Amino acid sequence: MSDRILVDRIAVFAFHGLLPEEARLGQRFYVSLDVRLDLGAAGRSDDVARTVSYADLTEIVTRIATQRRFALIEALAEAIAGEILDRHPPITEIRVRVDKPSAPVPAVIDGVAIEIVRRREAAR
Repeated sequence: MSDRILVDRIAVFAFHGLLPEEARLGQRFYVSLDVRLDLGAAGRSDDVARTVSYADLTEIVTRIATQRRFALIEALAEAIAGEILDRHPPITEIRVRVDKPSAPVPAVIDGVAIEIVRRREAAR
């Protein structure tokens, strides 16, 4: 499927990470989504009920990222991908990217990121 909904850099302040300081102080994270689904019916009908609302996608990301704590951003991405696939059957594939700009590493970096791709058949 070549149709996509893209949601770029949803900013959340959360407490993910391995270190005690990360759990105590928190930091900003950015989550980006690339979901694949057929958008033809929505485009022809101009009906939001025929698509997946990016407001719903953003709500899922924000809720998971701010109400749960993960040691690994990989686990955060996995939780987001799983819930979105579970709640939105029209989505056939999702790419979740989690950026951690303030990662505590002993180097000067702009940040670190992980990206996962999950397909509907792999989610079941």
